[in-house]
Order: sequence, then structure tokens, then C-alpha cells
Amino acid sequence: MKAYRAKGNFRSGKHNQPFSIDIVAEDEENAKHLVYSNFGSRNRVSRRFVNIDNIEEIDPSTSQAPVVKAHFTK
Repeated sequence: MKAYRAKGNFRSGKHNQPFSIDIVAEDEENAKHLVYSNFGSRNRVSRRFVNIDNIEEIDPSTSQAPVVKAHFTK
């Protein structure tokens, strides 16, 4: 498993809301699916309204996201 940071924006009402989210996934394709899934469940945003600009692999120690910290600390 690797840590990824996804950046982009999603439609919130009439405006686009930028986002940057850190996630743990096996590869970039799985990371993209997790981003879509996250916004669908939390914000009720359809996948077509989520625009991912880039997904990059990051060093887990640089992330402040609780899910990344919990996965990589033992």
C-alpha cells in the first residue's frame, strides 16, 4: 500500500470547490476510485462532477491525514 495525494475540484451547488485529499491505496487507479467514492458518500456528488487534476505518490510522513498516519504507524 502507498500514500497518494489527489488534487482537483468538485461541484458544490453552483460553484466549484477545490480539494486536496490524502489516501492510502494500492495504485493510482485504486486511488482515483477511492476519491470518487469518498465524495459520493460524504457530499452526494456524482462522479461526473468530481474533477481530479492530478494524483501523486507522497511520503506518508508528510501527510497529516489520520487515515494515512494510522495505516503507516505501527
